[in-house]
Amino acid sequence: MRKALLGLMLVVPTLAVAQSEELENPGTVAAVQERAFRMNHELVLGLGALPLDAFYKGYYGHLAYAFHFSDSFAWQVIRGAYTYNVNTGLRDQLERDFGVVPTAFEEVQYFVGTDIMWSPLYGKSAVLNSSVLFSETYLLLGGSVFKLTNHFRPAVNLGLGVRLFQSKYLSFRLEGTNDFVISDKPFNIITLQLEAAVNFGATE
Repeated sequence: MRKALLGLMLVVPTLAVAQSEELENPGTVAAVQERAFRMNHELVLGLGALPLDAFYKGYYGHLAYAFHFSDSFAWQVIRGAYTYNVNTGLRDQLERDFGVVPTAFEEVQYFVGTDIMWSPLYGKSAVLNSSVLFSETYLLLGGSVFKLTNHFRPAVNLGLGVRLFQSKYLSFRLEGTNDFVISDKPFNIITLQLEAAVNFGATE
């Protein structure tokens, strides 16, 4: 009996202290806000570059259409680009000094593709305490077909992008992608692009 009373005397003050701390510090509540802008049909127009080839640099105009199923998932139904290519000094030297024919160099002339878009990150930032900037980060997974100088080649596309919302109807996208070209000697094509996207059909 004495042991039971002694145990009770030790437990009761502990519970009282714990309850007092809980009342003083009731804990934190994380509030997750709804998105300020909803996407539905998206028409995209942009400019891009193929920066890594040693023999030429490609610059292209880009056009795409995407349909958004939800805040997180979308299907970029079609995208396409036509490139303007500029020879590097290395290629000019090879052609001039060693007689390498121009057809020996494979260049991207145009390409088309489709992607699934997943947007796991969305947030807002205060800019100099005077305005709020809404943004999201998204991943791309899809397929492409490239028209090279002498061949058509399929590719698997992986990409990462950041979107900045200007308004309900207008946003800007910055993307980098890596296309794994399927051929006898597989190679990669890296693209960088800056795009303006017009959103229409959203209810919010």
